[in-house]
Amino acid sequence: MKRGLRCAATDLTVSRSGTILMRMVALAAAKDLPMMHAKALELRARDGLRLAVQARGDPHTPALVFAHGFGQTRHAWTASATTLAQDGWYCLTADARGHGQSDWRDDGVYDFPQFVDDLVLLARHAPQPPLPILIGASMGGLLGLIAQAEYQPFRAMVLVDITPRWEAAGVERILTFMRAHPQGFATLEEAAAAIAHYLPHRSERGRPERLRKLLVVAEDGRLRWHWDPRLIERIGASGQAQQDHLIEAARRIRVPVLLISGAQSDVVSESTIGEFLACVPHAQHARVPRATHMIVGDRNDAFTDSVRQFIQPLRDSGPRGLRQ
Repeated sequence: MKRGLRCAATDLTVSRSGTILMRMVALAAAKDLPMMHAKALELRARDGLRLAVQARGDPHTPALVFAHGFGQTRHAWTASATTLAQDGWYCLTADARGHGQSDWRDDGVYDFPQFVDDLVLLARHAPQPPLPILIGASMGGLLGLIAQAEYQPFRAMVLVDITPRWEAAGVERILTFMRAHPQGFATLEEAAAAIAHYLPHRSERGRPERLRKLLVVAEDGRLRWHWDPRLIERIGASGQAQQDHLIEAARRIRVPVLLISGAQSDVVSESTIGEFLACVPHAQHARVPRATHMIVGDRNDAFTDSVRQFIQPLRDSGPRGLRQ
């Protein structure tokens, strides 16, 4: 397998202030933190692809499974996973197939069921019981909805700035950026400038060197993003067709759910949030001020605090889900 080239809901508002640039989400890089005894793991998907996984914390403690968004890698979660592992949670982060250090499909054929299967595999790798709690951003949250509706691998879910129906313009903005640099970059500085243009609301900029984990050196010596470009049309551009299926999946969710949205997001809106809360009336909703769709990178401290408030009461109790 080829790798990268080389509705009665509780509405909580998170108001605690924090630094603007904390950790990479999507296409920005994380600041360096202690890895909390990070351990590299390797899983094999049903079709044989190798999935790169990292674990932090004590495996004898309750587990959190982190699922990143489209075009991201597991490094999007470094800050939050490190903090929550220090709080006493066992944190599993993984690169989705076609992303980061996980394998690419030789034939370039990706579909949503493959990603759902991979997420269920990761959840079942967590020590049991109790079942793990999902923290899924964007694509990761959508995969979590389908996985939970069909296989019940989680006892609770945190969805990060995503709803079963979303604002098409916001998603198209993301896909436009992902398509924008097919020839890659000559230097890390060029890549950093592209991110700065994409995320103009972040007034502080990280060192270009921090982008190295998100880039791979191609045979022509240029730097390209660490995902399979064939994903853009196979998964990114086909997501709209999944929306009815996702709505039905949401209606089948019975475990505790927290939706965290960015107050300045262009991917979710009052309309899409209201529809989701109508489908999952027991869900809670936390809105993070001064955050876009990239909540984890925009306001990492506020994001992590809202996750803490939700998961702490579930630490040693609460629904465990059903194993199939």
